[in-house]
Amino acid sequence: MLQLDLTGKVAVVSGGSRGIGAACVRMFAKAGARVVFSYQKSADRAARLVEELGPNTFAAQADLNGTTGGEQKLIHAAVERFGSVDALVVNHGVWPAHDEPIDTMTEAQWRNTIATNLDSAFLLVKHAVAQMKQQPEGGNVVLIASTAAQRGEAYHCDYAASKGALVSMVKGLSTELASAKIRVNCVAPGWVETEMSAPVLAQPEVQANILRVIPLGRVGRPEEIAAPVVFLCTAHAGFITGEIFNVNGGAVLVG
Repeated sequence: MLQLDLTGKVAVVSGGSRGIGAACVRMFAKAGARVVFSYQKSADRAARLVEELGPNTFAAQADLNGTTGGEQKLIHAAVERFGSVDALVVNHGVWPAHDEPIDTMTEAQWRNTIATNLDSAFLLVKHAVAQMKQQPEGGNVVLIASTAAQRGEAYHCDYAASKGALVSMVKGLSTELASAKIRVNCVAPGWVETEMSAPVLAQPEVQANILRVIPLGRVGRPEEIAAPVVFLCTAHAGFITGEIFNVNGGAVLVG
C-alpha cells in the first residue's frame, strides 16, 4: 500500500481550521508532518483541532488579506516553532456566494476577492520560497484553485479571475523555482461539502443543477481534496511540477 510519509517535514496550511484546510492539516499530521495552520476568527475551532492532533500541530491567527502582514507572520511562526517550511498549501480564500453580474459588481467586492485570493497568495508564496531557498532540500508549494480557474464562472468573474491567476502562477513558478528544488503545483477542486458551500447545496433546485454537470454525480468530500494535496508534497510526486491536478468529479470537462 502506498504510504504518504512526511516524517520530520513541516507543512504550512492557510485557512486550516475548517473544510478542505482542516482535512489537509489532519492528513499532513497523519503522514508524520509537523503542521502550522492559520485561522482568522475561529479560535475555538482551531484550538480543538490542535487538541485533537497534538503538540506537533500549531494554530496561528492571521488575517490573510494582502495588506496587514499576516502572510509573513504565518511563515515566521512556522520557522520559529518548527525550524523550516517544507510544504506550503495556499488554501484560504473567499467566494461571494451571491450571483453578481459584472455591470453591478462593486469595486469593493472585486478588490476584496483579489486581495484575499491572489495578493495574499503571492505574499505567502514569496515568504515561503525565501525560506525554502535556504533549505538544502527546497520544498513544495501547492495552490488551491478551482474549476472556475479553467472554465470561468458566470456571475463570479472576481473569483474566477483570482483562481485563474493562481493557475498561471503555478505554471510560471514551477520553471522559475525548479533549480532551487522547489516544486509548485495546483489542486483544482469543484464543488465540495464544506461550510462555505452548504447554503448553496441546501437549495434542492440549485443542487440538482450542480450535480447535473458533475459526471460522477456527487460533490466531493474535503478528504478527497486533501489526499492529492499531501501526495504532491511527498517523494512519490518528486517528478511532478507545474501541474493542475483536477479533483472535481470530471466537472471541468463538462461545464
